Amino acid sequence: MPTVGYCVIALMLTAYVLSDGFDLGIATIAPFIARNDAERRIAMESIGPFWNGNEVCLIAAGAALFALFPTAYAASFSGFYLPFMVVLWLLMFRGISLELREHLSSELWHQFWDVAFWASSTLLVVLFGVALGNLIRGVPLDASGYFQGSFSFLLNPYAIAVALLAVCVLGFHGAAFARLRIDGPPAVRAASALTALWWCVAALYVIVSAATLYLRGFGGHWATYACGAIALAALIAMRLALGKSDVGAFAASSLFLIALMGAAAATMYPYILPGYPPGSGGLSIDAAAPSVAAMTTALTVTIGGGIAVVAYGSLVFRRMAGKLRVEDVVR
Repeated sequence: MPTVGYCVIALMLTAYVLSDGFDLGIATIAPFIARNDAERRIAMESIGPFWNGNEVCLIAAGAALFALFPTAYAASFSGFYLPFMVVLWLLMFRGISLELREHLSSELWHQFWDVAFWASSTLLVVLFGVALGNLIRGVPLDASGYFQGSFSFLLNPYAIAVALLAVCVLGFHGAAFARLRIDGPPAVRAASALTALWWCVAALYVIVSAATLYLRGFGGHWATYACGAIALAALIAMRLALGKSDVGAFAASSLFLIALMGAAAATMYPYILPGYPPGSGGLSIDAAAPSVAAMTTALTVTIGGGIAVVAYGSLVFRRMAGKLRVEDVVR
């Protein structure tokens, strides 16, 4: 039963990375594909119907962690209090920048919120990458499973490499979505960005994979290697799709993200908070799980809610499909 709960949370976080990943990615590359006020506005408008709903999976994953693994929830939210507060403020600041930009016609006002949108979104991706890198590397825990390190401990070379990979791969994901959603010069520049970002993703994937094997050794779970092989195949598919199929590039980047999240989950299993140094144990899913009755109830509610979110999200994407042009938003 704890393994099922662990897989459910991993799926919810993967769904969040897939859905919110493209709008975070568009934000990180917006200064490079949008060069005037109208183009920056269309970059924001392209994610307008989706960004708020995309964050439902993140909120739901936090709630599911509380219900399915309350001990891990308490340990992580107390130990990582400062990073979580920064994430919450960045999420709010990003939403405010999207909502307030068009409230005044001043160019200076627009530029301020454009910078806020880019900075808050990029920093969010960096923090998520640093958090994931530290979970894979492991964190120092006491006998009760509580984090005993400092904020500076989290800023290690491995976590920073994972964060850079997160920025580049979500930038690729966002550029691929821009090709599907936007028409005109920003889409042309997004095509150029895809090629540059692919080389960055490929180089960082090799570095992070080698560093993970160095940290964890070659005795990991079989699923880790399977997901790593799928990620490599998806990376090749991303390259082959460049300039030939926008849908193919977006699908390949989605598969690459799914494989990366799967590899991360398999590397950490059976620990939900691995200890540091690697191999020293940690807070396992069995130790963090509640009673069978409580977990059964939580799983039933979580899976039912997840199906409703997927159905609603599919309806929104279906109704809002189509490309935007600068002429559509500047009237």
